[in-house]
Amino acid sequence: MTQSLKIILRSGKDDAVRRFHPWIFSGAIKKIQGNPADGKNAEVFSNKDEYLGCGIYQDASIAVRILAFTPERPESFGTGFWAEKIQKAMEIRRVTGLTSDPSTNVFRLVHGEGDHLPGLIIDDYDGNLVVQIHATGLYRFLDDIVAALQRVYGARLKSIYDKSRDTLPESFWQERQPRGFLVGTANDIEVLENGHRFLVDIEQGQKTGFFIDQRENRQLLTRYCRDRKVLNTFCYTGGFSVYALAAGAREVHSLDSSARAMEMTARNVELNFPKAPPHRCITSDANQYLQANTEEYDLIVLDPPAFAKHTHVKHNAIQGYKRLNLEAMKKIQPGGILFTFSCSQVIDMNLFRSTVMAAGILAGRQLRLLHQMSQGSDHPVNMFHPEGHYLKGLVLIVD
Repeated sequence: MTQSLKIILRSGKDDAVRRFHPWIFSGAIKKIQGNPADGKNAEVFSNKDEYLGCGIYQDASIAVRILAFTPERPESFGTGFWAEKIQKAMEIRRVTGLTSDPSTNVFRLVHGEGDHLPGLIIDDYDGNLVVQIHATGLYRFLDDIVAALQRVYGARLKSIYDKSRDTLPESFWQERQPRGFLVGTANDIEVLENGHRFLVDIEQGQKTGFFIDQRENRQLLTRYCRDRKVLNTFCYTGGFSVYALAAGAREVHSLDSSARAMEMTARNVELNFPKAPPHRCITSDANQYLQANTEEYDLIVLDPPAFAKHTHVKHNAIQGYKRLNLEAMKKIQPGGILFTFSCSQVIDMNLFRSTVMAAGILAGRQLRLLHQMSQGSDHPVNMFHPEGHYLKGLVLIVD
């Protein structure tokens, strides 16, 4: 049995973990007893030798991810531990109605810190599970996690795919090979979301294959689409576009800089509307299109990738969001609707609102706020880990 590490924190550096924050930063550590290595079990103590929790160590800025705040032995992190945690996560999805909704068979099963499993993401595509591990130390437990998923799902399980290749550093893979499918296989997975059909490429697609976190916001969009001309920028595989067409939009333009994304968008539109709907695919950079094109729209969706993943690039991200929203506001008809998002974790809702407001001032447009949006209920936020609230969105009337 691997001997666990004893992590002793510096004086005054235990406040966050006492408030159940699940991260221990390397700078908070005073001393490590034992031989530190990625994936080792770690018990965390205050400078006064008070027990605080146990988790998994790695040599990184986030040195320990806490898995339990109770005084249990960290050697208990076997298949049974993961199965119990995953079953609790499944129960939350059952309570919110996702596991029994005949119109939706795609949802996030485990949302990292939001499900008290920091560093672990698992998405369910109609029984095809995609696992993403975001911490090298956690990767040691992949086989236990797979066994736990088999225990929880039983005969409902179709496949398990490991997509950690996209989330762990390149140096990690120099000594090992990505594993791909761990159970079964799957190609061209088709899922249902609120009755709409989507093809999902779990191997080559972004994230785990589909932006599941926007499900509730896509449904909200349907209130505002009828008889409107809609532009869906950064459309990826056309989620907002399909919803807009189904809600009676007069015309929908889907835009993305990726030719592969536009191909998937076209396939998803055809899957739902085989009789040539009023839809157009545009392969272009969003800012360049908005600056150069003379068309105006009644509704625009701005759903860009994260402009800032780290604090030191926050200023550049703010400027990027400001420019993008400014250009969009120039293309919206008076009384039009803007759905605008940020998935940059380091930019909170107040800062995002201020940035969009600044764009409105520069554009000379009056803005009225109709809705503030966040990620779906299957992406819960741990109240002791506010960093988990990464997706922010606003619905605005642009006069």
